[in-house]
Parts: sequence; structure tokens; C-alpha cells
Amino acid sequence: MEQVEAGALIVPVFEGRKEERFGAGDLLEAGEIAGKPLELLLLHHVAGVAATRVLLAGAGKAEKFDPAEMRKLAGAAVRHLKSKAVKSIAMALDPEHASADFASAAVEGAILGEYEPDRYKTDDGEKKSVDRFTVVAAGEDLEDAVTRGRIVAEAQNFARALVNEPANLLTPNKVAEAARSMASEYGLECQVLDSERMELLGMGALLGVARGSAEPPALVVIRYRPREGKSTSHLGLVGKGVTFDSGGISIKPADGMEKMKYDMAGGAAMLGAMRAIAQLKPAIAVTAFIPCVENMPGSRAQRPGDIVTAMSGKTIEVINTDAEGRLILADALTYARKQGCTHLVDAATLTGAVVVALGHLNVGLFANDDGLRERVLGAAKSAGERMWPMPLEDDYKDYLKSAFADLANVGGRWGGAITAAMFLKEFAEDTPWVHLDIAGTAWLDESKPFLAKGPTGLPVRTLVQLAMGWADRPEL
Repeated sequence: MEQVEAGALIVPVFEGRKEERFGAGDLLEAGEIAGKPLELLLLHHVAGVAATRVLLAGAGKAEKFDPAEMRKLAGAAVRHLKSKAVKSIAMALDPEHASADFASAAVEGAILGEYEPDRYKTDDGEKKSVDRFTVVAAGEDLEDAVTRGRIVAEAQNFARALVNEPANLLTPNKVAEAARSMASEYGLECQVLDSERMELLGMGALLGVARGSAEPPALVVIRYRPREGKSTSHLGLVGKGVTFDSGGISIKPADGMEKMKYDMAGGAAMLGAMRAIAQLKPAIAVTAFIPCVENMPGSRAQRPGDIVTAMSGKTIEVINTDAEGRLILADALTYARKQGCTHLVDAATLTGAVVVALGHLNVGLFANDDGLRERVLGAAKSAGERMWPMPLEDDYKDYLKSAFADLANVGGRWGGAITAAMFLKEFAEDTPWVHLDIAGTAWLDESKPFLAKGPTGLPVRTLVQLAMGWADRPEL
């Protein structure tokens, strides 16, 4: 590792452990670095090291250091070095962590950390970037792990870039264009249903939301089929694609409304996941469904009190037009079931209530099936994306009672994230289904040492891990 030529060599340093290499021992003893998580100390021209600089990166306690911590460490280190205009970076893995999981996590962290949401900045200064990131481990062949990490992280950044697009430039049909382009590049089948087709299919819930906008809706369908073998399972990924959410007639407060371009983060995550799945080629059939609309208070917009008929035949009283995500997902879930999906996972920036319950740290996970719940939680743990299972007892359906229709689209003040999930459960019916409420985790209001402010790209990694691990447990 000492002979690796790079602008900087990242060396993890653990709390309470003496590190003799790269001059770290004396610095630890002197207290200049203690090894605490994300603590960074940059050294120049270290004797016996080919790299121009050595960055000692605090990794915390060795027994708590896992791939998720490696991902953060790599991201923080790369962001720090990029700010110093370092172009080529190497990460030194110690023997204890020279495994495929740690190598993949290091690459993911580096690529995710390098991303900046600055596409539309026009200042004259040259934008700093990292040209090369290398993972180094003595005697280990980690090429496949590095490739996988790159594919997944690039897919996550693809989703982040979509979410970061302003709503005047990313309309529902522009999402469809991006989906077609991505599908063409990676050999996926892409179909886009327009409003006429949705009318014929009876998607009254989705079309009701779209009525208030001059931008027509689009239902994007992307299909991946494994080349060899026949899987009896067919995974459906359904993502909310509201390109801008004003709230409709139930209009939102002006404060913070600019962030509502992120209301298609669930749909973007599905597109990102499909991009990675196309390259990694799991053994299961996967189809993504992204209903895309703009929720606006135009003269034709649906009103509180309107009743719409969903594709499933259920009637819905629209109490609040700002609860639009569940309406478009309702028809997308029904369509996914009719397309033969045997298992469903949806992701949506659905409720502020989930942020009240879980803050910005955990995705709220709801399920109608124990086996699929555990499978998704396992994938999330492996991918380093935190999720917390939430209740979904039948009693919660009482909150959605309507005197005039089969159900209302909101359930009152209490348990808002749960009643939203209960609404969706009505349209998943008996198909094993998991709902991920990512309202609190899809966006960072402030940058982290390892990640820029703005879209996070969750839950791309979990969805990819779910598909890739499916063949290991074909039974459910």
C-alpha cells in the first residue's frame, strides 16, 4: 500500500487501537487524532509513502465498524480531499476489513460523496472533481465488489440528479423521456401510458390528481427480465412521481414549498434501481411503475369533496387534495397487480407524519406480509439504509371511513403515516406488499460530512439488494 501512487491515500484509524503505519502512531499518541468517527487529519509527504498526501480518517471503535460506517468514512474523506483539489485518491483497507462488502461500501461512499447538486451554478470558478478512486487491499481480488459498488452508487446518483431537477425542467413527460433514455442505454423495455390510455384503464384516482395541471400525466413502466432460468416471482417496484406538489386546492404554505420538487423521489429511486438491476442482472423478473403527475390548483383541479373511481373499482372521497400521492399510487399498485407482479414494494415521499414519528433517520416501513417485510428489512440492513417497521392493524381502516364513498383519502390528525399506508393496502389487496414512506429520508436539508445537501437517493441500494438476493431465498 505504501507504494500506491495517488494524490492522497486514505487510511482508516480506529479509536483505541495503535496504528504504526504511515506515521499515525506518533500522532495518535500525541492526541492529534483519536480515531473518532469521521475525524480527519491530512499529512503531506509522509516518509516511505508514494502518495503525495495521507489522510488519516477516524473510523471509530473497530468492533462497531461495518460497511455502513465505511461508506460514510469514504464519503467524508473524498469530500474533504476534493475540497483540496485532490484528483486521484486511494483507500487502504486493513486486513480485517479487506472483504467484498467493505470494498463495495468504500466505492459507494466515494462516488456518493463526490456528487454535488451544482448543475445549474454558473460561477466562473472551475468545479472541483475527483478523477480516480482506487481501493487497495494486500493480496485480495476485489474487482467484482468494486464494480458492483460503482454500479449501485452511480444508480443512486442518477436518482439524486433527477430529484434535484427543478419542476419547470422536469415535468411528468420529461421523467418519461429520462426513463426511455436510461432504458435504451441499459437494454430495458420501457412503455409510457398517456392520459388517454389511463382513461381507458379507468385510472380515475391518478387522473383526478393530474387535472389541475397543464402538464399531462405519464405512467412509466420499465421491465427487466432475466436471460436464463424462470423465476416464479415477479417483483413490482412502484414509485411516487409527483414532479411538483403545490398541494392542489388544499394548497401548501409558501414556506419550504420550493422543496416540493422532491416529491418524485420515490419514482426516481425506482428508475435508479432499475438502472443498476439491468447491469447486475438478478435472477428475478422486475418491473417498475412510476405514476408521474404535477399537483396544481388550476381551474380544472379536483376539489375537496370530489369522489373519484380508482382502477380497482373502489370509490374515494377526496377530503384533502394534498394527499395526492396515495391516489396516484393506488392506480399504479392495481396496474402492477394486473401486470402479474407477485410481490410489490412502493416508495413514496408520502407523509409529514412519518417525519414526526421517525425524524430524518429511518424510513417508515409498512407491510401486509411478514415474509416480505423481513426480506426488505434484511436487504435494507445489508445496504446500510435504516428502516423501521410500523403497525398496520385492520382497526386503522376505521379512520378512513366515508359516508359517501368506499373510503376517504385522509384519516384525520392521528396516525397519519399509518392511515396513508392503510389506504394503499386497500389497493395492494392480497398481494404481498411493502410500503416505504421516505418523506423524512429522501432529502437532506443540510449537508453531511459524507453527503451533499439535497436528494439522498434512498432507497436505491435496498431495492437493488432485494432483487439481487431474491434467488438465495426463492420461497416466501
